[in-house]
Amino acid sequence: MDSNWTPTPGDAPTPSHYTPYSTTPPPAAENQKKQRGSRIVIPVLIASLLSAGLAAGGTALLVDQGGSSTTTTIVQEANAPTSNAAGSDSSSVVPAVQSGTMDITQMYEKYGAGVVRVEHSNGLGSGFVFDKEGHILTNAHVVDGAQGPISVSFSNNEKVQAKVIGVDNATDVAVLKVDVPSSALTVIPLGTSANLEVGAPVVAIGNPFGQDRTVTSGIISAMARQIQAPNGFAINGAIQTDAAINHGNSGGPLLDMNGRVIGINSQIDTGGTGDGNVGIGFAVPVDLVKQVASELMATGKAQHAWLGVQLTDVDPTLASQVKIGSDYGAMVANVTEGSPAAKAGLKGATGEVTIGGKSYAIGGDVVVAANGKKIEDVAALQAVVSAGKPGDKLELTVKNSDGNTKQITVTLGDQPQDPTALAG
Repeated sequence: MDSNWTPTPGDAPTPSHYTPYSTTPPPAAENQKKQRGSRIVIPVLIASLLSAGLAAGGTALLVDQGGSSTTTTIVQEANAPTSNAAGSDSSSVVPAVQSGTMDITQMYEKYGAGVVRVEHSNGLGSGFVFDKEGHILTNAHVVDGAQGPISVSFSNNEKVQAKVIGVDNATDVAVLKVDVPSSALTVIPLGTSANLEVGAPVVAIGNPFGQDRTVTSGIISAMARQIQAPNGFAINGAIQTDAAINHGNSGGPLLDMNGRVIGINSQIDTGGTGDGNVGIGFAVPVDLVKQVASELMATGKAQHAWLGVQLTDVDPTLASQVKIGSDYGAMVANVTEGSPAAKAGLKGATGEVTIGGKSYAIGGDVVVAANGKKIEDVAALQAVVSAGKPGDKLELTVKNSDGNTKQITVTLGDQPQDPTALAG
């Protein structure tokens, strides 16, 4: 159940010397296990066999991460009632950070009961209460492969059967629903992932290795990371954190110090050391989650605009030494056959060049503006495409290697759910 995946280039052949940003998935057979050097990025779902002996009990643990100034606090309270969510011994909870409107103890006492355990025959993960109607947010890969019923457990250990409202493998978001009285639900409010700052304190709550409602703390380590979705496409804008995240944390909330959800914990980078936490975790940004969850609750599915290209930033070194038409923008490295980009006439790289021991794709169109807005780099173009919907028109200003400018109109497509459809 614990498949490994790493954000990778798309299915079209690319030089091994550079890493393009991808909007095209690799073949499905390659999705199961990908490595780049010694790096392994994996979803943090725990297999059901692991959870059996770990979820029954546990005590509060204070873990000092040697060689680091960060203290991680872990609280386990699987058998505690809702009214005692923080545990009877408050001294066991040592806030690593106290800023914003709440410290960690207060946050846990207020919202800890809103974190649930999502379990089925093939695995175990986390989730959290989204509203008083009983909707639960979690990761798509947490419920993927479920055979038979999916159960949700609350802080009083009561299990209730959950209905799957919708699953989106393009963003790793799923919505479940439970039929329980609204008075029994602790809703965790959604914040925003816009304007988050690196270094800001965060808190993760989940069920690592079956240890129910464990809280860990850390900071935002980086923003705008790219991780790979279960269907092989890229999830842009992911939040990187050093808050301890392990198997079973999948689907749990990453919170700011106001107790608002800023992301759903989804993957960890093990650095090739195995499959445990090494301080590099990733969360799907909540602004994306809001959009997808709204569509899933309305129609049971979500649509995503699709261009169908691999892109690389225009490198200043490259622009100063090779005629590529522009010293900024997003260069098209590859165009997927049959994609909206291909139908509109966008051209991919025709070759490569080595400068200072580094290889670059060259000869492709360089997108310098979209709908009249300057495109400085790949991230800017990705943001424009992500903000659109299938069927939207995108007016691109493109420069070719001769420096000639042309206008190309692309009709955005609906991102395929099956990566094998693009494997040719």
